[in-house]
Parts: sequence; C-alpha cells; structure tokens
Amino acid sequence: MSECDVERDRGWRTGASTAEAALDALLDRVGSTYSVVDQRFPLYADGASGVWVTTARGSWTGGFWAGLLWLRALRTGSRRDRSAARTVTAQLEHWVTADAAARGLILWYGTALAAGPGRDSAAASLRAEAARSCLNAFDQDLGILPWGSAFGGSRWLARIDGVPGTVPLLATANTRAGTEAARAHLDTHVARWRAEPVGTPAWAWAAGEWTACAQPRPGWSRGRAWLLLALADAACYIDPDYGAVAERLVDYGATPVPSAEAIQDAPPDTSAAAIEAVALLKLAATAASRHRERLRARAVEIVRHLVTAHVSGPDGPRPSGMLLDGCYDLERGLATSHELIWGDYFLALALAICSGMVAPFDT
Repeated sequence: MSECDVERDRGWRTGASTAEAALDALLDRVGSTYSVVDQRFPLYADGASGVWVTTARGSWTGGFWAGLLWLRALRTGSRRDRSAARTVTAQLEHWVTADAAARGLILWYGTALAAGPGRDSAAASLRAEAARSCLNAFDQDLGILPWGSAFGGSRWLARIDGVPGTVPLLATANTRAGTEAARAHLDTHVARWRAEPVGTPAWAWAAGEWTACAQPRPGWSRGRAWLLLALADAACYIDPDYGAVAERLVDYGATPVPSAEAIQDAPPDTSAAAIEAVALLKLAATAASRHRERLRARAVEIVRHLVTAHVSGPDGPRPSGMLLDGCYDLERGLATSHELIWGDYFLALALAICSGMVAPFDT
C-alpha cells in the first residue's frame, strides 16, 4: 500500500490504492485533454464542464502541460504517449531565449521528468540550453535573474514565482557560476520575502532601491508555496541548509488548502496546496531524520484532502480526474474556481512520488 493511501472516496475504483487510482484518473484526464487541445496548451478549465481555455505558446504554464505528458508516458510506458510528450516539449523551445525568469517554471518542469540519465536526449539538450541562457541573463549587480519583459510591464522585478524551477535550472548549468547564480537568485528572493511588509511576493527595483509591488499582495496563496518549493530544490542542488530555512515556513496547523488571498470570503486555491505537498515531499527526502516524518505526514495530509475533497470522481457529470477549486487570479476575477493545469501537475507529481513511481528529485 502507498504511504499516501487513504480511505476510498468519490467512487475511486477498488483494487488499487487511492493514491494510484487518483493518479490514474488525473493522467486519464491528461490523455483526454491531449486529444482535444490539438497543438495548443491547456491553461484552466471550467469546474462544471471541464472545458479548457488554451494558449498557443504555452504562457508561463506550458512546462506543466509537458510535464503531465511525461508523467503519463512514464506511467503507461506507451511509445505513443512518449511521442506526445516529446512533441509538446519541443514546442517550448522558443522560451529558451525569452526575457523571463518564468523560464524556470516552463523549462525545468517541462523537461525534468524526461532529461535524467538514460531518458530523452532532446529534453536534456533543451534543459541545458535553457540553463545556459538563464545564466547569461543573470544580473550580477542585483543578484537575480530579472522577471523580464516577456509578459509585459517592467523587467526589473523580483517575483517569487520567478524562483521555483529557476534555482535547479541554474544549478544544473554544470558550472560553478551556475551554482553561485542559483544561490544568489534564491538568497535575494528570501531577503525580499523577509523584508517589510513580510511575505510580499513581488518587488520592483527603481532609483536604486526595492519597493514592494501592490500585486500580488502578502497572503497570496502561491507565494509561500513557490518559495517552499524553491528552497526544497536548493536543499538538494545547492546546500542542505536551505532545508532548515524552508522548514521555518511550514505551517503544520494550517488547513490543507489555503485561501487564495488573506481577505474575507476569499475562495480556496487547491493549486497552492498541491505545490506545497510536492515541496514537503522533497524536503522530507533531504531533512534530518527528526524532521523527516513530520514533513512527510503533512504532505500526505494535504494530498489526502485534495484527493478526497477536491478531485472529481468517475460518477459525476463532469470529467473524472479534475483537481477542482483552484484560483488563478482573484484580483482580476480570472478562473477563481477552476481546474488549473499547474494544480493538476503538482498533485499528479505528489501522487507519483507517494506511490514510488518517481523519486522526489527526478522532478
């Protein structure tokens, strides 16, 4: 039985652990999505109908779609599924030279499951190109890979969602400069997170100083989750001491799914919970033994809650295997109670780690 096994709920089939049944449901959803999106990238889906809003170039979430396809290929062993994953990953190539710190989100998570030893050489090559490109764009004076101009607005931002993926990407550039850049990038963002107002996810550099941005606000659900994930990867790829920094951010007593914003009546954001679950599973893999079980138990608690309370089952009117109740952007009223492609990815990844299908740092 998987360590993430829980009482069966929501009509999951018998004969397999709930973790594996839920993983298969999510990956079946990936297969059906691939059949309808053509060459586009799914972004978010209506919680009632399951119909996807898609993008042509993948936006900042394209890597999560490629990552889901690689997870499906690893699960099924199918040449057809592997070919689909390779095709979508190749579509990410234009992001290699984009002016965007989000290249970490796109090109690490889009290649990590494929680029390991003995796996896909094209994905490994794409990841190596992305690492070199990010290193070349690193700003030594500010100590960051700037947020960039690819999505509009000022490029001179330090946004917390520009850290996950970017840290391991820089650190695997196979040079001392890459490791130093990864460390500096993370340290700068940790320092910004600790500055007043504490927990501010985005800062702008202007006139020789950092100024807190109005959006996202402190209390944004994915802010802490993204930072936890980056620190967890840093504990593996840079220095185990980053694990202790991360552990101080873990709130063991919080509800499994946070509110999208720290304001009254804010909706939940299951995608933030899924990100945190993966971060905790990674932290548990590098933590001292006295902390390991507590970190793993918290991750399992989150995964259990997501599977039993927020994943659509096979007996309802909507497709099975949807991670519901994700909130993309509450401020803009954008996809505030939806299935989000990155939420699906991180929940599937957490389930794959729990079931032993992949190791925490293959990801």
